[in-house]
Amino acid sequence: MNILEFTLVVGLSSLLAGFLGALTGLGGGTVLVPVLTLVFGVDIRYATGASLVSVIATSSGAAAAYVREGFTNIRIGMFLEVATTIGALVGAVLAAKLSTSLIAVIFGVVLLYSAYLSSCPKSEHPTAATPDPLATRLNLNGSYPTAEGQQAYSVHQVRLGFGLMVVAGALSGLLGIGSGAVKVLAMDQAMRLPFKVSTTTSNFMIGVTIYRTSTVDASKVSGLVLTRMQNH
Repeated sequence: MNILEFTLVVGLSSLLAGFLGALTGLGGGTVLVPVLTLVFGVDIRYATGASLVSVIATSSGAAAAYVREGFTNIRIGMFLEVATTIGALVGAVLAAKLSTSLIAVIFGVVLLYSAYLSSCPKSEHPTAATPDPLATRLNLNGSYPTAEGQQAYSVHQVRLGFGLMVVAGALSGLLGIGSGAVKVLAMDQAMRLPFKVSTTTSNFMIGVTIYRTSTVDASKVSGLVLTRMQNH
């Protein structure tokens, strides 16, 4: 494969990754990492590093539009970013220590779970219920635009959602995929946010999480490059 063919394939793959990442809130790394590792034979640790950089632009661009339209719950996003940032830093450190085969297995499991989550029916307007007292104290409840006007919603199980975000952050740092599947699970299933709010807030959070971990991941990749040069 020559340089032009390589550029075209990677460009088209990136276009698809950006589209799916913005549409579903799962992060474009679920497409980019498999393409780089399976099609081009790139070491998965290098592929996750490249994915981290690209996902910043994808998620940040989509998040800007969603925030402007009023779908994203910024208060929830910034609150949960505390958990995802901690997890992401841990995941980035683990990525340098775990074997590539183990990382590949974890990545495969996350992809299968993402596919399962995508097939589950989504509740457009969750039924009203008493919100979590912690959500009320933190002013996390909100509303989003619909065809019928502004639709109010309440936030539930804040502590469970916070815990799941630590796992999501660790997967972001380890796999470079944004871990939107776990973020959407936490907000859609645990915290019972409307699906549009979950996916748009996930996009907002992915951009912040990946930006926090990209410097750690860049150091990790640089170390791998130096090690490989020394071995040769």
